[in-house]
Amino acid sequence: MRGRDLRGELDAFLAQAEPGLIDLRRDLHMHPELAFAEYRTTERIAARLSEAGLVPAVLPKGTGLICEVGDGDGPTVALRADIDALALADEKDVPYRSTVAGVCHACGHDVHTTILLGTALFLAGQAAAGLLPGRVRMIFQPAEELPGGALEVLAAGGLTGVGRIFGLHCDPRVDVGHVGLRAGAITSACDKVKIRVKGPGGHTARPHLTADLVFGLAKILTELPAALSRRVDPRSSLSLVWGRVAAGSVANAIPDDGVAEGTVRCLDEAAWHTAPDLIKALLEPVAGLYGIETELDYIRGVPPVVNDEDSVKLLREAAEQALGRGSVVPTEQSLGGEDFGWYLESAPGAYARLGVREPGTAVRRDIHQGTFDVDESCIGLGVRFMAATALTALWEGGLPGGGPQVAEAVRA
Repeated sequence: MRGRDLRGELDAFLAQAEPGLIDLRRDLHMHPELAFAEYRTTERIAARLSEAGLVPAVLPKGTGLICEVGDGDGPTVALRADIDALALADEKDVPYRSTVAGVCHACGHDVHTTILLGTALFLAGQAAAGLLPGRVRMIFQPAEELPGGALEVLAAGGLTGVGRIFGLHCDPRVDVGHVGLRAGAITSACDKVKIRVKGPGGHTARPHLTADLVFGLAKILTELPAALSRRVDPRSSLSLVWGRVAAGSVANAIPDDGVAEGTVRCLDEAAWHTAPDLIKALLEPVAGLYGIETELDYIRGVPPVVNDEDSVKLLREAAEQALGRGSVVPTEQSLGGEDFGWYLESAPGAYARLGVREPGTAVRRDIHQGTFDVDESCIGLGVRFMAATALTALWEGGLPGGGPQVAEAVRA
């Protein structure tokens, strides 16, 4: 990176800052807040940024914020962290266990937030020394778990003028010191489907006088996913899986209504956009065979996260600079949802997985479990990686764009 000793600069910064960052992560872990209620978290982040001479702009709903680092005329890149917690009890026996009943950081958002804050503080020092060739927009996003927070950021102008955007997520399957990268789809779209069915009911002794609604509903449950798999490219991994079915109350009566609920997942953005109309078109003829009336509620969730290949190359270069050769490992596609995909519809970028597992440990901790925790050395490593990512993107991969106008948009 223009011959600079980035590792040495990060070593010096983290020697002073890392203990405080770990303390911050533990404080956030003890005081988790749910989506769009992250007021204390937002205040803590804003205070630390303000102490460093930065000017955070809180989002209109009062939680989450955006902060610009640097004021040069170069490109603008964005880094994003999510700040909300899960409605889940903390089951760990640690000093920093959640103090909020039924709420905990079981997905690592406290770690993401702390890493982004540390990155902002380091880059602020770089900017003050005249070493930042552009701007870095720090996005501390609320409500990823809801989801919806990404759309609030976009509505506030959070990606105005941004050339590329990057994010990361804790991965408890990967040892600390490693980063999982993948070009193309890395997470899935995730939508919800609810189908209500109605028809004349009656006695099970006379199904021919009814719509035989349970039988018809069963046909919908089996034939709709099967037909869907034949109407789209199988490489898109578009799937409909049912999670709840209800109809009737006794064995000898055919009911006159029922319901089925499930999720639609997809790795291809184009197929995701066509899914609602396609499901509706497939549903009607199946239901029509049995004289059943249907009502379809298709609830959009999040698009797939499809990593831009050039942005993944920048992440790879940054990881090798900051963490060393051999730090990059392949990572699998996930059919879980992540609203980072909304950003990638507006700007190219990529999403990485940060190793948080203690090397050699036999303990398996997965996300969205009350026992989830991390090896806290991942915080300093995450700062190294994200700082190197921002600088690499600015020097080599940034696209022209403006920056200061976002602060005005958010304040307005």
